[in-house]
Amino acid sequence: MINLKYSLIIEATEDPTFFTFYSPDIEGFTGVGHSIEDCIYQARWGMEEHLDLLKERKLPIPEENKNPEIIVKNENKSNIAVK
Repeated sequence: MINLKYSLIIEATEDPTFFTFYSPDIEGFTGVGHSIEDCIYQARWGMEEHLDLLKERKLPIPEENKNPEIIVKNENKSNIAVK
């Protein structure tokens, strides 16, 4: 069982040794890991630290997601042309 209180999106990068992650439920929460498992581990502890920081700054705390998901996908490439 994966014990997360919020959803997590993990994205592959061009570098096969790095993944990025973020939570769509927690504004401003992002991170980087060396594997999918590393991202989940870091997110679990990082979410708690991020929420503590929000509390410390008296900012709103998002409600826990009753059905959190972990989504793994390829790198999100934008369609912006480089000139």
